[in-house]
Amino acid sequence: MIDYTEGSGKQYHIGVGKGEVGRYVLLPGDPKRCEKIAKHFDNPKLVADSREYVTYTGTLLGVPVSVTSTGIGGASASIAMEELIVCGADTFIRVGTCGGMDTDVVGGDVVIATGAIRFEGTSKEYCPIEYPAVADLTITNALVNAAERLGQRYHAGVVQCKDAFYGQHRPETLPNHAELETKWDAWCRMGCKASEMESAALFICAAYNRVRCGSCFLAVANQERARLGLPNPQCHDTELPIRVAIEALKELIQKDQAAN
Repeated sequence: MIDYTEGSGKQYHIGVGKGEVGRYVLLPGDPKRCEKIAKHFDNPKLVADSREYVTYTGTLLGVPVSVTSTGIGGASASIAMEELIVCGADTFIRVGTCGGMDTDVVGGDVVIATGAIRFEGTSKEYCPIEYPAVADLTITNALVNAAERLGQRYHAGVVQCKDAFYGQHRPETLPNHAELETKWDAWCRMGCKASEMESAALFICAAYNRVRCGSCFLAVANQERARLGLPNPQCHDTELPIRVAIEALKELIQKDQAAN
C-alpha cells in the first residue's frame, strides 16, 4: 500500500503514530465530545486533531487509554479503527447517540448493542452480508455491569445501522420508500432496540482484525413512540453513556490485568 504520509510515521487520516494511544479506545462520533470524555481520564493530553478525527490520550487505573472521534457513519468509523489498530489499540467502545425503535426505549435511556443490522455499505466491503455484526461479549457484559452499578436504565439488544439519516426520518419522500418502510417495520417487529450509524461497520471491522468492540448509546428520543402517540421525551445528556463506558473500561482493565 502507498504510504500517503511520505514517511511521517503518522496515520494518514487520524494523524496518530504508534505508541500515542492506549490499547483501550472510546469512539464517539462528534469531535467536540472528545474533550468531554477525556476529562474522565487522568492526565489527558491532545494527541491529534485531523479532519473529523480528534484524539486524546490519558490513563485510567494507571493504564493508557484514549478517545478518538470517528465522524458520522461507518465509512469514517472503520478508517479510525483500522488506523488505531496500527497504532496499538485492540479494545474499542463506541459511545454515542441513537434513536429508539422498541417502544420500551425512552429518551434518556442507555442502549447497549449486542449486535447490529448491516443496513449500511461499509461492512459489505469487508465480508458477505450473511456474516453477523456482533459485539464482543466481554465488552458487552462490562457495559451491562456498568449500567447496573450506576443505576442507569438501559436496554441490551440488536440495533440497526444505516447510512442515510433522512432515509430513517422521512422515508416516504424517497424513491426507495417501499423498501425502507417495509424493512423498518420488520426490524421493529423483531424487537430492534434503536437505530444508529456506526456499530455494524465497527463490529465487522473488529471481527476481521481480531480485536474487541462494543457499543453503548444515549437514546435521544423514539420516533415509534411519537408515531403511536406515546410520551416521547427528548434527552441530549451524552454524559449518561460516557459514564457507562468509562465504568466499563475500568472493569475491562482490571479483568485484563488479572488474566495476565
